Amino acid sequence: MTAPVRADGRGGGRRLARRLRGWGGVASMGVACALTASLALVALPHAGSVTPHGPGQGAAAGAGTPPRAADADSCRDPEASLSPSSVDGPSVTLIKARGKLVVGVDQSSYNWGFRTPPTVTRQPDGAIREIPGELRGFDIDLARAIAKDILGDEDKIVFRTIPTNQRIAALESGKVDLVVRTMTINCKRAEQVAFSTAYFQAGQQVLAPKSSLITGYDHSLAGKRVCTAEGSTAYEALDEQSFGAVYKDKGDGTKGDPDLLTVPNQLDCLARLQLGEVDAVVTDNALAAGQAAQDPAVELKGKPFTTEYYGVAAKLGNDDLVRRVNQVLVQFRQGPWQKAYETWLKADLPGISGPPAPKYK
Repeated sequence: MTAPVRADGRGGGRRLARRLRGWGGVASMGVACALTASLALVALPHAGSVTPHGPGQGAAAGAGTPPRAADADSCRDPEASLSPSSVDGPSVTLIKARGKLVVGVDQSSYNWGFRTPPTVTRQPDGAIREIPGELRGFDIDLARAIAKDILGDEDKIVFRTIPTNQRIAALESGKVDLVVRTMTINCKRAEQVAFSTAYFQAGQQVLAPKSSLITGYDHSLAGKRVCTAEGSTAYEALDEQSFGAVYKDKGDGTKGDPDLLTVPNQLDCLARLQLGEVDAVVTDNALAAGQAAQDPAVELKGKPFTTEYYGVAAKLGNDDLVRRVNQVLVQFRQGPWQKAYETWLKADLPGISGPPAPKYK
């Protein structure tokens, strides 16, 4: 019998942390907490609260603007986005009226979107007070820059943590205005959401224990258990060419899905790897580099085998919001991008001279 996971995730976190001893110490305990804390879509309290949206009241519904999706058959350049503009359209107007920008982020991707450790203090009466850590990372800096441009204050933002496989659903349901969460731009996703111009270039790569005989995305994966996040481009890559790897769970997408090889959150794969439940992980090298920095027992294998670009995602039809984000990105590329890169990513992803150049339709 397994120990029950409490609503706050601590029961499962302690149990998992015990099993992770010897895999990076404090860093692995952080992974354990992230695994249990990121299993559901939750709002993160920050600078006040936001009124939940009712049915049909999306976070920025676009006031009747008909959605425009990319045609997957004719999609040739998914990174091309709408031209920048600071004009307030219906989506931006709704955000200003609310007074908060609602952004879907990650809280467990080291250096991209992660939560710092909580502050625990003992009160004079002996009671223990725990103050949650803060969200930090490259994506968090970008989200704050967007909030500052639209609302004049980077703190006028509500972060909602969303699993990898719920990014698109969160936009479609109106739970968030934007998703800033290492989301790769591609033709399939461009049918479902509207992307900004690219703000970072990454590529898929294999992460495995240093002692592993796996050499990269090649035939050394044959017969190996490989973990990916549901709805990720890594899963799609393995679906096209698996090299004999075992990467699908029995009952994927059903109530009986064990979430062992395909998991809701990408970081869950690192926990599976540390527990010996899988042999390797396939994910973006930008994310994998942060995981390797957390755990000295794992490393990137081979070379990136794809070229992918991250974009900020909005609901289809919210064209004015996409244009506004692209305007923010014009300024972000001219200094803040480099500062964020040097702060969060350079140590583990050296040699990147700057952001990708924007492409416009």
